[in-house]
Order: sequence, then structure tokens, then C-alpha cells
Amino acid sequence: MNMLLQRLLLTIITIVSSVNVFSQDNIASHPRLLLKADEEKKIEKMINEDVNMALVHNAIIDYCNKAINEPPVEHVLQGKRLLAKSNLAFQRVFYLSYAYRLTNNERYLKRAEKELITVCKFKDWNPQHFLDVADMLMAVSIGYDWLYDALSKETLDLIEKAIIEKGFTPAKDDRYNGFYKRTNNWNQVCNAGLVMGALAIYEKNPKLSQKIIKSSVESVPLAMEAYGPDGAYQEGSAYWGYGTGYEAIMISALESALGTDYGLTKDKNFMKSAYFLLYTLAPSGKCYNYSDAGSSVGINQALFWFAKKIGDSSLLWFELPKLNEKKNHLSKDRLLPNILINAKDIAIDEIKKPSGNFWFSRGIKPLYVYRSGWDNPDDTYLGIVGGSAKAPHGHMDAGSFVFEKNGVRWSMELGLQSYYSLEKEGVDLWNSSQNGQRWDVFRYGNTGHSTLTINGKHHLVDGNPPIVETYMKDNLKGAKVDLSSIFSQSVKSSIRKITLDKDDVLNIEDVIETNDSVADVMWVMVTPAEATILNKNQILLKKDGKEMIMTVHSELPVEMNIWDNKPVHYYDQDNPGTLRVGFKCKLPSNSKNIFNVELKDKE
Repeated sequence: MNMLLQRLLLTIITIVSSVNVFSQDNIASHPRLLLKADEEKKIEKMINEDVNMALVHNAIIDYCNKAINEPPVEHVLQGKRLLAKSNLAFQRVFYLSYAYRLTNNERYLKRAEKELITVCKFKDWNPQHFLDVADMLMAVSIGYDWLYDALSKETLDLIEKAIIEKGFTPAKDDRYNGFYKRTNNWNQVCNAGLVMGALAIYEKNPKLSQKIIKSSVESVPLAMEAYGPDGAYQEGSAYWGYGTGYEAIMISALESALGTDYGLTKDKNFMKSAYFLLYTLAPSGKCYNYSDAGSSVGINQALFWFAKKIGDSSLLWFELPKLNEKKNHLSKDRLLPNILINAKDIAIDEIKKPSGNFWFSRGIKPLYVYRSGWDNPDDTYLGIVGGSAKAPHGHMDAGSFVFEKNGVRWSMELGLQSYYSLEKEGVDLWNSSQNGQRWDVFRYGNTGHSTLTINGKHHLVDGNPPIVETYMKDNLKGAKVDLSSIFSQSVKSSIRKITLDKDDVLNIEDVIETNDSVADVMWVMVTPAEATILNKNQILLKKDGKEMIMTVHSELPVEMNIWDNKPVHYYDQDNPGTLRVGFKCKLPSNSKNIFNVELKDKE
């Protein structure tokens, strides 16, 4: 039995033992989910003393004042999803319930009740896409619990019935409950919704609620394996915020309602993952957006929970400034009230600067990050990823890198494309087999990333390039990735070493050994810079008044290239303001070839 399986079984055994001991007598009175009775006073004190927390509070109130005059959500699918409507219902009820508890203004109560009645009368919550059910459960559970003493008996009865019939019943149906066995964010989000529902109506149906809670807390460790073995999240930073954020809510609700988290926070990799997120935010303020992620960064409410649980305020180093920077966009986050719920227990005026400059994690998507500091947007940043394209929400990005220096992101990720934009065109987006259409999408295949393509072929999806060496010294920072497994049909071996020297000059060394066949290599770096070919081995990059020279050192002749990033297929998204720079080269059979590409400030 391997160590990973042993660890998972031990976690589940511990949790099962814990779940079996709770009883109805342990349940707290309403409100019991996340924010208990009289805890509003701590929030009131905080928002009166801290300008950033006041911004959050005011954003919620402003949103509610607008929501009062908007019609309730309708049961309208977008493709196969009801998720946009479920998200909106959850946000409205969460915000309005918070506003009522903090102000006692009955306008918020009545509008929340209207939303609750509407969604509870839907014919269903679209169980074939169970994420939709999860957010509806979150909405009605918060509304039921937080407004329990103010809602009419008819509304309470309606919500109880909806939680059971539209939430718990489809969760027992094998057509819909595959999330219990999934290892990605679906597991966390769906289980969080179910646990919230079970805790909300616990005393009304204790046996059923206990069964739901037991199933969920036994299931969620499967998803928590995604943080192993070192804390990075295999789905990337964007989905960290999604799955982790919901699991944090689930754990908080268990603690506030039952006084226990059933050992879930004993998972060291899960707790360590907060630092993974900290390191994926670059000095530019953009995210290191490998896999299905965008580069823009919003407020991450889950970090407030981690800062509270771990007792490390440095996790909020970037979050507090973002509150002011994004003050006009705070209400885009449907989980925004969680910031205040968790911040009330943090010395929010004593945030310390993070320490350390390096992050390295192994796993299905190994990751290396170096940052020269934490204070300056001109700090140097280097992120390198390896691993399998088959990782959840994965791209063919092994060997790719993001590089920032002097306030410019010179090497970038294009990021994800809207799922709906592809699905509506009939793209088989979720087929990650070797010939799956997913890899034909420009942003998902290897030619749209800062990596190698050999013989014009897709990377092999069964390959899993490891980071085999890391460098963490002042005069040498970076990592070595063995790419051989994704090119095994084309070459004998391919090793990529990406490093910074003491002056933060970037060097990408590729050592490629061919077999009995010649090989055509395409070397690419995706960039937002303007580019000009200077000569047979140099390209000039210009961005925001800064200049960088790319120089290729090779014994073989290379063909320098600048490629546009225009859509390749009718379903591809535009990529304005970006290019690809690099070279092509034909490698002889049975040869060892070394390429060194240097990126250096123009003097």
C-alpha cells in the first residue's frame, strides 16, 4: 500500500470515528452557521475602527440596497448549467441576511424572504449539474438559519421541504451524486452545500442530517488529496479559491454548529495551501495563472479564514490593499461577508510582511516560484510549472514559465477560455484524452504556452514531467524540469532548466537528445510585449517603457520568429495585445543539442 493511500485511509478512519460520536444535543441554537448570535457586535466594532473593513461592510449594504428593487432569480439554464442563477441567489441571500443582522432593517429581511420563497418553489435545482444544487443549498441554508426568528412558519416549512427534496434527495441518486467520489472542487463545493443544509435543519430531521454530514465529511478527504504532497493545488490558483473557499465555509459551519471540524484541519497540506496562493500572486498584482485561471486577482475571502486558523496575518499582506484598490468591485464576490466573519477574530491592524522568497511543491502539477521581495511591483518573479495535462483543469503547459522584472510580465499565460463559449460551439472541452478536442483549443494546447513543441505534435497527455532540481540561492534561482515523458514519441530526452543569476538575468536551457529520427523544434515564449527581430539570434522586447533582449545561443542555426496569437479555430478566443516569440530549429537524428535563451535588460 503506497504512502498516499495509507494517509488517505488514516484520515477517513479518523473522521468516521469523529462523526459517529456527535448527537443532536450538541447542536447550537439558531443562528448557528458561521456567525452566531451576538457576534454581530464584534463586526460592528471592527467596521467602526477599521476603514478597510468598513469598505467591505458598505459594499454589502450598497449591493443590498440595489438588490431590493431587482426581481428574484428565474429558473433559466445557460447551456447545461443553472449555476449563474444559483450563484446570484446565494449572493443575494447571503448579503441580505448579513445586512438584516447588522442593521435590523426589515427591507433586507423581506427581500431575502422573497428570494428564498422563489428558489424553493423551483421545479428543481438542476441536479444533473450538482454545483447548481450546492449554491442553492448555501443560499437557503444561510437564509433559514440567519433569519430563523424573523421568517414566517410557512417560509421555514417551505425551505425545510426544499432542502430535503431538491438537495438531499438528488444527493442519494446515483445519477447525480458522483461528486462524492470526485477528487476536485466539485467534491468540496457540493459537500459544503449539503453540510450547510443538514446543519440548518438539523433538529427537524436529525437522522437524515447526520447521514448527510457523515457522507460529506467522509467524502471530502478525497478532494483534500489534491493539496498533496506539499500544499499546492493541482487545479491552479483560481480553483483554489473556489473549492478551498467552500470547504473553509463547511469547516466553519461544522465548528460553529457542532463545535468540531472532525479533524479536517489536521490535514497539513490543506492548511499549507494558503501559502501556495500567497506565492502565486506576483509583484505586478497579477496571478500566476497556469491551468484554467485568469491573471486578474480579486479578493480571496478564504485567506481570512486561514489567517485566523493558522494565526498568521501575513497571509493577508496583499488582501488588505486589494480591498481599497478594488473597492468599487468588492460585491463581485458572493462570499464577501466571510471576510468580516473571519476578520473579527484577527488583529487586522497588525498585518505582518511575509517572509521567504521561494516556493516548491511536487505532485501532479509541480510548481516552483521565486520572488525577490514582497514590497515592490518592480520585484523579480519567476514561476515554473511541470506535471500532467490530465490534472483537473489542466493545460499542455509543462515546462512553461511566467517571468516578471521591472514591473513588466515578460513571459505570460493566456489563461482559460470561457467554458460556455466553447461548449456552445460543440467543442468537446472535457475530453482530455490524447486526441481530445480540448487540446485543439489554442489556449489549452502546448503551442499557446511558453514551452516546447516537437514535430508539431501535442504533448503526450500520459506524460507527467517532474521538477527534478530546484535552485534557491542568491546567485542561482530556478528549477529543472524533465520533459522527456511528453516528447517520448519524438525524441530520446528533453530537459529544461530555467534559472536566474545574481542579477536576475533569465536563462532557459533546453537539452534535447534525438533518436533515430530528425526532430523539428518550436521554442515559444508568450508575451504582452512588442517584438522586433534584430538579427539571426536576437529579438527586442518592449513594454511599458522597458526593454529586454532575447538572445538564443545554439550551435545549430535557428530561425527566429514572431507569431501572432490570432484564433486558430472559429471557436478560439481573441488574444489582443499578445504575441509569441522564439525560434524553430531542425535537430539531426542521434544528436545532443543544447539551446540557451537569455533574457536580459537592454543596456
